[in-house]
Parts: sequence; structure tokens; C-alpha cells
Amino acid sequence: MTPAEIIITGGLVVFPTETVYGLGANALMDSAVEKIFEAKGRPKTSPLIVHVATIQEARELSRWSAAAEALAQRFWPGPLTLVVPKSPLLISDLVTAGFDSVGLRIPAHPIALKLLRESGVPIAAPSANRFTELSPTTAEHVRESFGDQFPILDGGPCKVGIESTVFHVESLTILRPGMVTRAQIEEVVGPAQGDTGFSLSPGQHPRHYQPRTPVTLTNTPGPRDAYLWRTQEASAARVLRMPENAANYAAVLYSTLHDLDKESFRRIAIEPPPLDSEWDGIRDRLIRATAT
Repeated sequence: MTPAEIIITGGLVVFPTETVYGLGANALMDSAVEKIFEAKGRPKTSPLIVHVATIQEARELSRWSAAAEALAQRFWPGPLTLVVPKSPLLISDLVTAGFDSVGLRIPAHPIALKLLRESGVPIAAPSANRFTELSPTTAEHVRESFGDQFPILDGGPCKVGIESTVFHVESLTILRPGMVTRAQIEEVVGPAQGDTGFSLSPGQHPRHYQPRTPVTLTNTPGPRDAYLWRTQEASAARVLRMPENAANYAAVLYSTLHDLDKESFRRIAIEPPPLDSEWDGIRDRLIRATAT
């Protein structure tokens, strides 16, 4: 069967997006969505993002608003997920963890868009890795988690490199920061607030995005550490300079951690990122990666 036929008939397919690789299933078929939770070991209290091919499809799956329309027109296709009231006749509680809202986005990757168009259904897709582990930005990263358990559409390295920004449209709240920044969102809809403890978004578990090697944020690495730095060198077993630009840093963060995880370092020490808002998504991922 083709990848689209696998999706239509209830199977799982791994596909690339501009953010990370996703483990996709037909969002309209509960038995298919169930397989995502089983494969990842993901709790059903964590909602899934639903990927669509067009804004019109997003309108049909939700109670759409003028603010959602303005944001979609500005940022889609792209790394922004909009949480909007769902259409309960189409989107089940299994996809949304029982909430009456759904996270929707159009991915900016030709392979993802082709799969969406050819299947003709919305695709629920979290990152293609085990729950709380490091997200995949290449097909090889997926194989390290799942082997050949699912068909993998190889689209090369993901360009954005971390998961999408998640924005709750009705409350104007950023539930999960990403590379679409608060400032960019506020240009469209006015003042927005940071996460206030909502659990409506994936990626909210305190421990998340974690390699097997312990990670710490510090300016003083030890001699058996791998050290990721931007502004100052230090003495460590391996010292890697990371990009000073936030977008470039995000693009290589997970791939760098995947590579270091294959070696026998005591820990991965990372220079804390700047407090500037454009680094919010990166800082969120690093804080969760260091949680114990």
C-alpha cells in the first residue's frame, strides 16, 4: 500500500515536517489514533496535534474565529499550532485528551503536504519517538526509536528543528513556546500571555525532550562532559560551539544531542540560553530536558 492508503485504512506512517518527524494516523479513526499512544507509551491525558492540508479543512474541524483566520493566513504553512474549539462530531476525545478544543496546523514540508493531500484526511501526529525522549529531526533518529516498525518517509533534516509554537486562540495564551515568537503573534492579534498552567498542549510534561545522557544547564562543565556553548569556551571532554542565532541554534539542537548521546559522556553540559523572547522555545526544551 502507499503511505496515503496506510493512513486511510488505520495504519501509522512516519513523515517529516519542518519542525520534527511525526508519527501520523488518521485523526478521524479512533482505532488508528490508539496505535499512536501504544507505540509511544504516551499517556492519553496528552492531546495530539492534528495536521491539515488547507485552512478550509481547519475551519471544518473547528469553530473557527477571525483571530484564528488571521493567524493562519500569516503563519501557515508553518510551525504554529492553533488551539481552537473543536467540532465534536469529527474530532474525538481520544485525540484531544477529553478537552473541547483541538490543536491544528498546516506543516511546511512538501512530503507532509503530499501525504495530507493524497490521504484526504486530517492526520494526528506527535513526534516520532518514545514519550519524553529526544525528538527526531532525521529519519535515522526515528529508526533509533522504532527500527522499521513503521514506514518512514525520509525528507532529510528538519529545518526548524524544535516543535511548533502552540497558541490557544480564545484566551490568547502561548501554551508551548517555539520559533514563532510571542512578538510575531502579537503583531497579528495584540497582547498575548505566556503559559498559565494549561494542559491543553502536548509537550507540557515536566520531563520531556530528554536524551539518555543527563543534561544540565551550566557555565562550568566538568572534564568528562560534552559542553555546548555560544559565548565562551571551557575545559571539557568535548566542546562544541553552537550558533549564536536562535533559529540556527534550534535547527541543530536535537541533532547535536542525538549525536552526543551515542558517546559515553558523564553528562551533556549546556550554556544557558539568553533570556530574550526569541529563545523562549529553546529555553523551554532545555529546561524540560534537564528535569529529573
